[in-house]
Amino acid sequence: MTAIDPRALRNACGQFGTGVTIITTHCEGRDHGMTANAFMSVSLDPPLVAISIARSAKMLPNIQKTSRFAVSVLAEGMEDLAWHFAGKPKPDLCDVFERRNELPVIANAAAYFVNDLAHEIAAGDHTIFLGQVREMSVQHCRKPLLFFSGRFGGLADPHPAPAMLENAGYEFIW
Repeated sequence: MTAIDPRALRNACGQFGTGVTIITTHCEGRDHGMTANAFMSVSLDPPLVAISIARSAKMLPNIQKTSRFAVSVLAEGMEDLAWHFAGKPKPDLCDVFERRNELPVIANAAAYFVNDLAHEIAAGDHTIFLGQVREMSVQHCRKPLLFFSGRFGGLADPHPAPAMLENAGYEFIW
């Protein structure tokens, strides 16, 4: 088996454009947050989402202790928040959170999901957390902040998806 260079793998995965999220929880009297793009829907019934967090991340034990986490999908213009929670603090940021079901979520995010931990899966140097969605909100007027090849961006000209054909052989989640 050929060894895969970790940096080459990261660069190749960077070719997959994603949204940008802030994962949050409240643990031991403090709010905790981190920027992540490893987020996806898993199931509609029951409503489940997944996040993937490095085992070395400070956030990991906080989620394990509380068994709860929130995911805020950032909107265009929220790059400063993404950098702040990625370890490049912006001291002028204040009052960035709202409380939802006793957890912090990013105010004015494109969407948020408040979750109870449903399952934890060890996966190499990461842990995958499945969350049962308990509360969510969407601001349809907000465009998402996107991440591609190490850079932030946005939708140039969003177009609605074409009408779906029944039994066309495609499966769409959400």
